[in-house]
Amino acid sequence: MNRYPLWKYILIAIALLFGVLYTLPNFFGESPAVQVSSAKATLKLDSSATALVEQALEKGGLKPDGIFYEATGTQGSVRARFPSTDIQFKAKALLEKELNRDPSDPTYIVAFNLLPNTPNWLQKLHAFPMYLGLDLRGGVHFLMQVDTKAVLNKRLQGMQSSVRSILRDKNVRHAGIARSGDAIEVQFRDPDTRAKAREVLASQLNDVALADNNDPSNLKLLVTLKPEALKSFQTESVKQNIITLSKRVNELGVAEPLIQQQGVDRIVVELPGVQDVSRAKDIIGRTATLEVRMVDESVTRGTEESAAVPFGSELFRVGKGAPVVLYKDPVITGDYIANASASFDQNQQPAVSIDLNGDGGRRMREATREKIGKLMAIVLFEKGKGEVLTVATIRDELGSRFQITGMGSAEAANDLALLLRAGSLAAPMEIIEERTIGPQLGAENIAKGFYSTLFGFAAIAVFMVIYYMLFGFFSVFALAVNLILLLAILSVLQATLTLPGIAAIAFTLGMAIDANVLINERIREELRSGATPHAAIAAGFDRAWATILDSNVTTLIAGVALLIFGSGPIRGFAVVHCLGILTSIFSSVFVSRGVANLWYGRKKKLTSISIGQIWKPTA
Repeated sequence: MNRYPLWKYILIAIALLFGVLYTLPNFFGESPAVQVSSAKATLKLDSSATALVEQALEKGGLKPDGIFYEATGTQGSVRARFPSTDIQFKAKALLEKELNRDPSDPTYIVAFNLLPNTPNWLQKLHAFPMYLGLDLRGGVHFLMQVDTKAVLNKRLQGMQSSVRSILRDKNVRHAGIARSGDAIEVQFRDPDTRAKAREVLASQLNDVALADNNDPSNLKLLVTLKPEALKSFQTESVKQNIITLSKRVNELGVAEPLIQQQGVDRIVVELPGVQDVSRAKDIIGRTATLEVRMVDESVTRGTEESAAVPFGSELFRVGKGAPVVLYKDPVITGDYIANASASFDQNQQPAVSIDLNGDGGRRMREATREKIGKLMAIVLFEKGKGEVLTVATIRDELGSRFQITGMGSAEAANDLALLLRAGSLAAPMEIIEERTIGPQLGAENIAKGFYSTLFGFAAIAVFMVIYYMLFGFFSVFALAVNLILLLAILSVLQATLTLPGIAAIAFTLGMAIDANVLINERIREELRSGATPHAAIAAGFDRAWATILDSNVTTLIAGVALLIFGSGPIRGFAVVHCLGILTSIFSSVFVSRGVANLWYGRKKKLTSISIGQIWKPTA
């Protein structure tokens, strides 16, 4: 009656082994380390960079505990672990000196980091510790305000250019186009021309509202953005800023950054483990833009370094085809790029295909129509410094789509296309709130969370053993299994543990022991009714199951609601809470019954069980 088949005990043993193995990494701590990443968008680190770092450290007589390569997003990084923080500081200074020949224009970024001390045999099993959130590890918190006025201004500038281009292409004459506040005013000399312009613009521009003024002596057509179009444009700008920020923080060595929208036009950025606020600001505020410029051919090729640079031109010394003198006025900028994707040229070599919007295509056609055979350069600007990507001869008139060739590899083409799509912020931002949490406070929060969970578990264990005796011990064992499984699953998922997450773990302990209380009380009821010990154990687990399932499902529904509609700390609480409910159902029913069956199931003639005082009603 109270015996488990062998496969169920094997399942419990496997679950317990899984829990122990994947919980262990959380107790090994972390070692000081440095992270080396690329400072340039056109340079991507690969595994060969480990040898470069190793040589630089050997030159300074520093011996690391290990050097590892890790692919982080689009840019890889090299991390070196050290036995102490003193060596870590020395290694950072040494690597910055050895790897960057020009300190004013660094090629590599060297940052402080922490690496887990997980043994290699556990790492081979992909057992890693949980990430710690900002409140536990310390770090930087930014609240950033997106400049929606700049978004509107940028959109209106593009709309004014589009109106002028459309009317010119359709041969509709106007008396002037000017901007007035948030509207574009197009002046006409007669009502018929205004009506024709209205019809043309309505067919070409779907996101604008057109209105005539009522003054017959001053005929104007007012072009404004529809409210829903403006709202959509602002929303997309915030989303693109979030995507761009998430790609930039990789080089800070942040394992689990938090970047999310708050309200309509604000973005929260949390970088756990980062203490260098100025450098974090520099990375977050970085821009990467593309410009297409014509080559100043008044300077003879090969004499750029020695010849005088003409007024209105500038010399570029970095990149393919450099040194080269280019006109300062660009043909187009990155603002005109609608899309960029990796492709292949006519020789099946990697290239980047760039699609321009309507105004960009028109400007490109006008610039190249009369300059067949001339040289044109594509320049990437990052941190205010330009790098020439390619210098090419114009073979034919270019339009809304053209290619950057000579990328060298498909990987380089993919990286550049990604950078051009989301390399620059769609709208300017300013930091309106800044908060730094020191590692000391984070360590204090970890200690408080650990002791609260430990003391809570100990108090529950003492109560259960005193009140339910041996069955209380079974319950405590099941509760321990539940806690181990929950920590193991969070570690496997590489979840970020925060103070609300620790609160959810403590809350889960109370929820899990509640199921065992129901089971034990049900067994007592069966014994009180005169059932035999074996029958009471079987009936207690079977009849308590429906109640346990109902209570946990209703609580799980509340947890899922928090997960769907919550944000930030609330979502962190909800994730741990929902996982804790699932592990508690398994441990409180399956594991608890398995232990009870293992202890009492082998006894055929069972006269009594240790479950505390059973109060029977008096006659």
